[in-house]
Amino acid sequence: MPLGGLLDALNMQYLVSITLVSLYVSTAAVVISTALSLPIAVTVAFSDFRGKSVLTSIISTGMGFPSVVIGLVVLLALSNSGPLGDFELLFTPQAMILAQTILATPVVLSVSLSAVESVGDDLREAAYGAGGTTTDVGLAVLREARYGIVTAILAGYGRAISEVGSVLIVGGNIVFPADQTSYTRTLTTAITVEARKGNVETGLALGAILLALVLGVNALGSHLRGRTPGRRTAKSGTVGTSLGGGENR
Repeated sequence: MPLGGLLDALNMQYLVSITLVSLYVSTAAVVISTALSLPIAVTVAFSDFRGKSVLTSIISTGMGFPSVVIGLVVLLALSNSGPLGDFELLFTPQAMILAQTILATPVVLSVSLSAVESVGDDLREAAYGAGGTTTDVGLAVLREARYGIVTAILAGYGRAISEVGSVLIVGGNIVFPADQTSYTRTLTTAITVEARKGNVETGLALGAILLALVLGVNALGSHLRGRTPGRRTAKSGTVGTSLGGGENR
């Protein structure tokens, strides 16, 4: 089909609304998962306790959680008889954000933990020696591991935006009947629907948008991984800069 005919066959308002819902849900989920993951990553990396290796393995295993199982658990939790039923979040974008947060958090946490642990112990020792508090040292380590952390965030974003099973279960794949704009329909769930209806042009357009987003995220992640610094020896001047002049305390 010629490009002009393809554009005429597409409902651009429909495509834009689905794309915006996908971006909103995935971005919100990754922001929340990052806010949860970074403090945990620093705490685990700084701590030496019995069972740490087991906990690390559990975190890594979480990266492979089946999305449909997560969707089912969230569905049960948000249902009328569930513990969170009073909030009436089922089949809303907020329910989708919750499901995607659960899926993205192990990814962000695992990669962030590896990035934080890759920072040399000498930086922490120098930071404490410069008079930094535990919070100051944690921020200095996060700054040193920033490229790995950005990679973790991008990996979590790729996991979230390509999700279909859990968001279909808890979101309901809803569109407004009046103008056919999306309420809880995302790019992935829309592709499933359009393929079943035989709307090849719309399905291809949605697939192209999703593919462009995922490839963009992966390309940026690969670029940042290539720039991730190795273990570096901390100099007192560098530590002082990270602590905002902490060596003068």
